[in-house]
Amino acid sequence: MKRLVLIIAIALLSTFNSLAQDSLSINLSNLKYPYPVKFLTVKAGGQNIRMAYMDIAPPRPNGKTVMLFHGKNFGGYYWTTVIKALNARGYRVVVPDQVGFGKSDKALIHYSFHLLAMFNKQLLDLLHIEKVTLMGHSMGGMLATRFTLMYPNRVNKLLLEDPIGLEDYRTFVPYVTIDQEYQTELKTNYQSVKKYYSESYFTRWKPEYDYLVNIAAGPGKSRNFKRYAKVAALTYTMIYEQPVCYEFDRISVPAVLFMGKEDNTIIGKALLTPQQKLMHGQYKLLGPQTAGEMRNCKLVEFGNCKHIPHIEVAGKFLEALIKEI
Repeated sequence: MKRLVLIIAIALLSTFNSLAQDSLSINLSNLKYPYPVKFLTVKAGGQNIRMAYMDIAPPRPNGKTVMLFHGKNFGGYYWTTVIKALNARGYRVVVPDQVGFGKSDKALIHYSFHLLAMFNKQLLDLLHIEKVTLMGHSMGGMLATRFTLMYPNRVNKLLLEDPIGLEDYRTFVPYVTIDQEYQTELKTNYQSVKKYYSESYFTRWKPEYDYLVNIAAGPGKSRNFKRYAKVAALTYTMIYEQPVCYEFDRISVPAVLFMGKEDNTIIGKALLTPQQKLMHGQYKLLGPQTAGEMRNCKLVEFGNCKHIPHIEVAGKFLEALIKEI
């Protein structure tokens, strides 16, 4: 497993190093994904919207499918090690870029987890997939929770990797309007992304994480960056205004929480006082609390790890994932 992770990491570095601080289109059209990308057309707000996805068949199928939901600051590109590990064990893997993210259109619509969940159901219908094991990371965990609540008959098992939304941010994070958040998003650049990622996502920064910053900061030089920033503001508001933490007790399928014990993610953290930051976002406390709120949930924790276990402690994460899936 460790050798596989190392080989994949080297391949990723080779693929993404050439992007260092270069411009990317807001739909990442000039970024090569690890597998072929296809598109589904969905409708919202009177618009036809392209939703990107990868559908990766295994060499020796076991008849089961895993669907992966990315976090807010990412797209399907960061799931490569997970996809390879699952494929090697016979799983078909479906990896959408949610509308507003990655290679999908940056539509100016009202974003909701309900709407995004519906789009993903449409994708499963298109692919004639009846049931999946569903894994969501960060914001993808909120979406995976909403999807499971809306379509429990389509989910065999729910896997949540450091999901955000374990607290109701409205109760302690000051409200900002979409316009105010838009102004904040417009200030995004390579330095600000690197600072945020190094402080929030990993316990210790490594050069192999640079590609994540290069991709996240790349659209900042695009002539369409204002649209990109507007969508980022709209999806921030979606997270802030649409909590799922009051409904974990309604999850009827088996679930697993994969948690970095050092994670302290809070949406809108920069708006809090130092005292408030210590009172919230403590995943070492939120993990057991959330697992206890679900009917049938197992908690798997990783020491010396923050927000992205499948990258920071890839070997341990993949071993745990294969065991629990």
